[in-house]
Amino acid sequence: MVKLPPILEVGGILISSDILTEKFCCDLSVCKGVCCVEGDAGAPVTMDEIGEIEECLDDVWNDLSAQAQAVIDRQGVAYTDQEGDLVTSIVGGKDCVFTCYDNICPTPDSSPDMGGECAQPIRCCLCALEKAYRAGRTHWCKPVSCALYPIRVKQFADGTVALNYNRWKICESAIAKGKALQLPLYRFLEEPLKRRFGETWYQELCEVADELRSQGYL
Repeated sequence: MVKLPPILEVGGILISSDILTEKFCCDLSVCKGVCCVEGDAGAPVTMDEIGEIEECLDDVWNDLSAQAQAVIDRQGVAYTDQEGDLVTSIVGGKDCVFTCYDNICPTPDSSPDMGGECAQPIRCCLCALEKAYRAGRTHWCKPVSCALYPIRVKQFADGTVALNYNRWKICESAIAKGKALQLPLYRFLEEPLKRRFGETWYQELCEVADELRSQGYL
């Protein structure tokens, strides 16, 4: 296979080429949502997203831990980290304040929602914001930076936007599942990429990937 340049430009946005080459598919039954717990800062958010979170707060409040509620009462739903970025508030220097815990079924077709019985539910860390959205209690899901992970968005002072693939040991199960399914990272994150950059840009990304594949790069 021909070696691909490390950085590509698609629609005026710089992207790391491994976003096209690497396989990835979250496997919640294995990782148990640990990405919402591990780390030393919250999830990047915009001012608009902080407003959305605050509107959802009453609907998710009872799903949050007492420690998370105390942090939000003290400093709000977000803070400015050491790099000067707005991020969601965290508990004890790691857990996002919007983490909550619930059981999931390892195979969706055996879940109660599908008319089956979950014989061996798995306890997982979930996002209280997304949980409320999926239950129809709110109109907004979660910060786009969370939905895009493991892609990280970086905006430079000159306005240039770059997308990088953030490799993290806790995502090894997602890499294994992605390889088993032969699912490229950019395909796995189709919906959040469209949400952040639009349908037209995502279609251009797919066309670039298809052209590179035809040339033997992928």
